[in-house]
Amino acid sequence: MSDPTPFEPVQPPPPQPPPPVYAQPGLSDSAAGALAYFTFIPALIFLLVEPYNRSPNVRFHAWQSILLSITAFVINILLGICFGIALFFLPFFMQTILWRLIELAWLIVWILCVINAYNGKRFKLPVIGPLAEKQARG
Repeated sequence: MSDPTPFEPVQPPPPQPPPPVYAQPGLSDSAAGALAYFTFIPALIFLLVEPYNRSPNVRFHAWQSILLSITAFVINILLGICFGIALFFLPFFMQTILWRLIELAWLIVWILCVINAYNGKRFKLPVIGPLAEKQARG
């Protein structure tokens, strides 16, 4: 009346590998922050498009890019007026050399901003940086 077959414990099924984790589509925060410095258009896009507009780092770099563009535009207009007046006092080649040095300074500032943004750092420009940080928080 007893069953002659020995009792075999039920083995649990082998563990399943976890489902693959796919990266979120889009750019990383550091790449988006760096791209924000390529004119003000990407900066505006990053301020309006999800999920970039929720990232404080991307918002900071987008605002700093916009403020840097405005500042560069205003300073270049003012310097153009000053150089137009100085045309009567300085030789043309001196103005050309000064203008090229100013353009080189803008390029160096822009490269510093792009590199630091790509590395995930907040490189705050004087005057503009605190304003950008304030805008990024609000």
